[in-house]
Amino acid sequence: MPTGLKPSSSPIAVSFSLTESAANTFTQGRIDLQLNPLDNEVFVVTGVNLDPTVPTAIAGTNTEILASLTTTSQVDAVNLSSPSALATAVMNIQADAASLVGFTRTSEDSPTHGVDYIGIIATNDFFIQLRGTNNSTAKFLSGRMWGYRATASSSIYAALVQSEVLSS
Repeated sequence: MPTGLKPSSSPIAVSFSLTESAANTFTQGRIDLQLNPLDNEVFVVTGVNLDPTVPTAIAGTNTEILASLTTTSQVDAVNLSSPSALATAVMNIQADAASLVGFTRTSEDSPTHGVDYIGIIATNDFFIQLRGTNNSTAKFLSGRMWGYRATASSSIYAALVQSEVLSS
């Protein structure tokens, strides 16, 4: 439990999905958490699972899918070096004329080594991003985020909102 926050709900699972607007086109979705800013309510994220569809297998062509979940709006899918990223997933197929090899890289579904949470969302929404490369059809992302609602003092809430907005 983060210092200075008081839980105001039981654990919550938020499911979401997103389809590229066209093949190989960056697409972003906004998910509203319906937090109450008048009560300084935040969402404490305890785990995220991103599950993008498999890239298209095309002989002689490398294909890829990038997916991310962030606290602020983005102009492309991001990796974990972005200050607003809470989770990422990359699936790609490396191909030559004779063979195809698939690779998957994701941030872990939940923190390890005694970490109580992986992030705090202080504004009303979060964003999911998806972008394919060299795929023959539009790709799909589904996922789930776990966490709980909590309330903060006015000063902590203001600091969390400012930090989130400045990380975009």
